[in-house]
Amino acid sequence: MWKFIKIFLAFFLVFACSKQDKSKPMPPPLLDAPFLAAQSTGKLDNAEINEASGLVASRSNPNALWTHNDSGDKARIFLISDKAKHLATFTIEGAENRDWEDIGMCNDNGINYLYVGDIGDNSAAHDLSTIYRFPEPEMSNVTSPTEKTIANAQTIRFQYPDGKRDAECLMIDPLTKDILIVSKREENVNVYVAPYPQSFTEVIMLTKVSTLSFNQVVAGDISPDGKEILLKNYTKVFYWKKEANESIVDVLKKPFQNLPYSQDNEIQGESIAWKLDGSGYFTLGENPLSVPLDLLFYQRK
Repeated sequence: MWKFIKIFLAFFLVFACSKQDKSKPMPPPLLDAPFLAAQSTGKLDNAEINEASGLVASRSNPNALWTHNDSGDKARIFLISDKAKHLATFTIEGAENRDWEDIGMCNDNGINYLYVGDIGDNSAAHDLSTIYRFPEPEMSNVTSPTEKTIANAQTIRFQYPDGKRDAECLMIDPLTKDILIVSKREENVNVYVAPYPQSFTEVIMLTKVSTLSFNQVVAGDISPDGKEILLKNYTKVFYWKKEANESIVDVLKKPFQNLPYSQDNEIQGESIAWKLDGSGYFTLGENPLSVPLDLLFYQRK
């Protein structure tokens, strides 16, 4: 019965968000999107990835991406190839998946760190949200899927300055190492920042820095060179490109472009990630229908 409820809710969310999104005044998008339509790179071959809610390109493992499930799963992340093949599963010791919603990456003092955002809060009931940070595992010479653990993850705990919030988008600016959180459910969602360096012992109070003219943001990513930004909701992908000396906050205040997004091929798509070389971006949906999902790639023109 729960399976059918989830399927119904997934379709309802997409329908409702699409209607709400169309009814809101939005700045006119810029034209001539510089990316092609979606192409499948392969179907996920790991049935345990059944609610993919975050995606980021690996820095230490060539041609691979990290993903994780939504709330209710174990505290684990999955490494998949850019052809959607399962490579490894890592369980994070001492962590809890209350409502994991996004995953990011940043190099800090020569070490590639993964950031897993336990930032979802559908009912706005929790005072604190948590980000788990740990060095990215390196999986050289792996010939078959493997399972391992990650010990001693650091925790970043934070609050919002304007009350409890539900969020599904976490990004790390690779140039400043600031953490950006975009809320989900307000009519016009908010952008918050936790400046670098973030404390691993004290609760951080985020700074609200901007408001966007759309809602239902479920994922985002900043390109590895720090120059391009992607956000997505259930029906659209939004794109910005920085000019010289602009900050991420500044660029998000500018007009955006609507990029190609294959909504027909994804049910409740909640993940987006740049390819490491910047040649395009990936999207990956959740899987309420329990069928093999395509990893979709949008090639730069």
